[in-house]
Amino acid sequence: MSRPISTTDTLRAQTLNRAGLEHYERWEMETAITLFQEAIRLDNQIPEYYLNLARAHVRMGDYELMLQALGDYLHIEQDIILVNRFQTLFSNALDSVEELLTTIMRDQKVRLEIIGAAIQMWLEYRVTIGKRYLDLKHPQAWASALDYTVRKVNFEEVSLETITEWYKTDEIAVQTNQAQLVETLDIMPCDYRYFRGKDNPLDKLVEAATMLEELENRFRAIG
Repeated sequence: MSRPISTTDTLRAQTLNRAGLEHYERWEMETAITLFQEAIRLDNQIPEYYLNLARAHVRMGDYELMLQALGDYLHIEQDIILVNRFQTLFSNALDSVEELLTTIMRDQKVRLEIIGAAIQMWLEYRVTIGKRYLDLKHPQAWASALDYTVRKVNFEEVSLETITEWYKTDEIAVQTNQAQLVETLDIMPCDYRYFRGKDNPLDKLVEAATMLEELENRFRAIG
C-alpha cells in the first residue's frame, strides 16, 4: 500500500521536479538528479518524476540507474502505450531500428564501435524524449538518421543520397529525424558520447581554452 501524501508534500514535490527540469536543461545533472530523487521521496506516486530521473541518469551515462528508475516508473505508469514502449528497453532482443542498423552498417563494413555508438544514441533518444510520441511505423527513417548522424560525429560521412539508397527511405525523413536526434540529445560535433576515434579534436579545443585562460590570468596579474 502507498503511504498517504500530504498536500504540502505534493506541492513541494512539484516545485522540486520543476527545479530539476531547469537544471536538466542546463546540463547540471547531479543537481537535477538530487531534486528528482527528493521529489520522489515526497510523492512516490507520480510517474513523471521517475521518468525525469531516468532521463537524467541516461544523460550522465549511468544505464544501470536509468533502468532502475524506469523500472520504478513502469510500476505506476497507467498509459499502456508508454508502458509497452519503455518495457522494450529491458529486452535483450533488438528492435526494428536496431536490426536495420546492425544489418546495413555491417554490410557497409562500419566499425563495430561506430555501430555501438549508433545503438547507444537510439537508446538515449528513446529515454530522453520522455512521454513524447515516438513514431516507429517507419524504422528505416530512424535507422538511416542514426547512421547518418553517428557518421557525421565520427568524420565518416556519406551523402544523403547514399544513405537513402541503403535504407530505402527519402532525404526528408533522414533530415527530419536527424534534426530530432541532434536537438533532443544536444549532439555536437565530435560529441564525446558517440565519438569513437583515437583522438577527439574537442580535446585540443579544451586544451586551448584552458591555456588561454591561464595566459589571461597571468596577463592581468599584478606584481
